[in-house]
Amino acid sequence: MWWRCVECGRELDEGPRDHRCPCGGLLEIALELDQPPSGWRERPLSVWRYRELLPVPEGASPVTLHEGGTRLVDAPRLAELAHVRRVQLKVEGGNPTGSFKDRGMTCAVTWAVHDGAAVLGCASTGNTAASMAAYGARAHVRTVVLLPAGKVAAGKLAQALAHGARVIEVEGSFDDAMAAVIELSRDGHLALLNSINPLRLEGQKTLMYEVLDQRDLAVPDRVVYPVGNAGNISAGHKALVDYGELGYIKDRPRLTGIQAEGAAPIVRALNEGAFAIVPIERPSTLATAIQIGRPVSALKALRAIRDTDGVARAVSDEQITDAQGLLARLEGVFAEPASAASVAGLLALAADGALDASEEVVCVLTGHGLKDPAAAERLAKPPITVQPERAALIEAIR
Repeated sequence: MWWRCVECGRELDEGPRDHRCPCGGLLEIALELDQPPSGWRERPLSVWRYRELLPVPEGASPVTLHEGGTRLVDAPRLAELAHVRRVQLKVEGGNPTGSFKDRGMTCAVTWAVHDGAAVLGCASTGNTAASMAAYGARAHVRTVVLLPAGKVAAGKLAQALAHGARVIEVEGSFDDAMAAVIELSRDGHLALLNSINPLRLEGQKTLMYEVLDQRDLAVPDRVVYPVGNAGNISAGHKALVDYGELGYIKDRPRLTGIQAEGAAPIVRALNEGAFAIVPIERPSTLATAIQIGRPVSALKALRAIRDTDGVARAVSDEQITDAQGLLARLEGVFAEPASAASVAGLLALAADGALDASEEVVCVLTGHGLKDPAAAERLAKPPITVQPERAALIEAIR
């Protein structure tokens, strides 16, 4: 195992505190993969089923809350709306803290604890904070979270506080909080647990491993991700490379990234044929989990989408809200707005005529609907109040 710069190609034996190459570029983990032991597929479906494909310090015990193993749910009504053969939903709200972040956090916190970290820290729009706080509590290590003031959903903030994190609101955007936490990590005040830490993305690879295994290695035609900081879609690409090198798959799905219109620098870069993003200084969307104007893993995401002949699409807040409601009413799956962006993107691509009727599609739903209760209230009519009498109740039912 070693660290490798995705920009200059430099290889390092150890990762620096801020997880940046000396040239300033992003780092990724490079692993020499061996075939897992026979019978490994009989292990329970979870992140740690794939231990041999993950960077784990020798002798380390995983800091785990039994993450992964989430449902892959058929969505026939969505398939009908999108005019494709099949749609499946990877429901990441089933993770311990209600989002996909737990997959990466178990790996990164395991490594940080093994290295003797006294304080774990991150900047967050909510889900990372909730996850890091929970895994820090599990490991009995202090946690510090920097949040953009007034821009984090109540459900996520409540989780971080409940798990004992020191929560500090920063005047400004997520990107301002991110810059601050990187500086603190360089000075040794905390171990950085954002997705700039490539160990996080190693854990997040397991989402794609699971999708492939749940489909008995039948590769879908397309996997659709909501994109904020862009770590998840980047990790999915790395998982495809891994499974290809091990000989489990030959083809790759078209990785499709969906951003909110008010926070879509990756979509813009792809549409313009650019190889770097132009940051959005004041990103704006009700899907707060993807309200990021300067995605840390943007270069990795651009590479992932282009390498798989994928696409990126921006969707409006109205399309996201509509998709959130459709998921809940038609398929019985309650997802937060950022999660619903993947479904909104699928339906937008269908309306553009960009999908083939024979396609089998997996949409990644990154977090549970209860993460953002205020957004959930916009989906439904208020309750009806009546007297507890038979006639009044029957009339209300009608």
